[in-house]
Amino acid sequence: MKDLIPDKFDPRILDLTQEIKAEQDIKVAYERVDETVQANQLRLLKAYRTTRISDTDFTTTTGYGYDDEGRNKLEQLFATTFGAEAALVRPQIVSGTHALALCLYGTLFPGDELVAVTGRPYNTLAGIISGNSKKRAGFLIDYGIIYKEVPWAENTTLNIPAIKASISPRTRAVLIQRSRGYSLRPSLSINEIKQLIQLIKSVNESIVVIVDNCYGEFVEYEEPPAVGADLTAGSLIKNPGGGLAPCGGYVVGKKELVKLAASRLIAPELGIECGPTLGLNRLFYQGLYMSPLIVGEALHGAIFAARLFELLGFTVFPKPTAPRHDLVQAICLGDAAKIRVFCQAIQMASPVDSYVLPEAAPMPGYDIPVIMAAGTFIQGSSIELSADAPMCQPFTVFLQGGLNRYQVEFAAMLAAQAFINEGFL
Repeated sequence: MKDLIPDKFDPRILDLTQEIKAEQDIKVAYERVDETVQANQLRLLKAYRTTRISDTDFTTTTGYGYDDEGRNKLEQLFATTFGAEAALVRPQIVSGTHALALCLYGTLFPGDELVAVTGRPYNTLAGIISGNSKKRAGFLIDYGIIYKEVPWAENTTLNIPAIKASISPRTRAVLIQRSRGYSLRPSLSINEIKQLIQLIKSVNESIVVIVDNCYGEFVEYEEPPAVGADLTAGSLIKNPGGGLAPCGGYVVGKKELVKLAASRLIAPELGIECGPTLGLNRLFYQGLYMSPLIVGEALHGAIFAARLFELLGFTVFPKPTAPRHDLVQAICLGDAAKIRVFCQAIQMASPVDSYVLPEAAPMPGYDIPVIMAAGTFIQGSSIELSADAPMCQPFTVFLQGGLNRYQVEFAAMLAAQAFINEGFL
């Protein structure tokens, strides 16, 4: 395969880059991101000051992790920042899927019903709900949980009548996925989440609303608990870790429900009190503090990449100047060869493993081969620049993250150059 790193970029790419940076609509989109960054940064600063964070909160605990004041204040900080009553923030939570699983297994009991009102959940979460085999392996349905989902209307609009009709007397919890996942449906704004919650609560006030917040933190001015979500969960190696947290996840929401999630992490009545932080507190505190700025950098990069590939003739979601509700940028490339070249270019624009050429392969939790480009300092971190795609129709690549906008811009230009090298343009 041709070397994807050119001595110089094709003049067409350089001209398009200058055109993008001069566009008034793009400048307005950048300014909108910067305003959100500033508001969220000051909101976080106020929360840190209110919580009275001290350098003594960065000390470590081992073993059982009893009396970890730094951990307790970190969870208070998350609760305050997200507009929730309580939080569970632990390095023992390995992913956003794990955090959401704690919410589901903690909330649902045999005979309860779970309704996913934003279509089929992301692949790994869908797997733990209904499984992919006839063997009992601890899936939710193995415990007698009833599950159903409401698809989007033509993949673009929430099906409000169907959502309302889907809620039955046995419905215990409703799942809302904020981000698009591996689909072309739009991500949800905080206002849309608020309206969904109000609709659900109008049918039955006692239903537990659980929001998958992955990729959405600090993209807008508020988080789901502030607009009525009972439980919200995500990963610290996405937005709220700020590129510094080496692992971990969070659950925020109503105190009693967070306690149930903690019980599934450790054991009933022990989850809130136990859990060593192993010297990671400072990285969690610092990463959270940096996260609005890092999210802003990733959004700047996504806007640029969206506009560049739109100008090159590809369909992108969201559009470059559209309001954004998560980090994910979908680019419809149309065939597997273009996806492979795109992901390999993203990998080559990375600081780690830049010499590796990603190929599609089977992945745990996915039922089709997936290609993943992620030259990241933290394994699996998607607040750092990454790109991935399931190798199936409509052959769309999903770009997200970036610790600084300049790397994302360079990576997008490198992918465009690779397309020229390969004769795609």
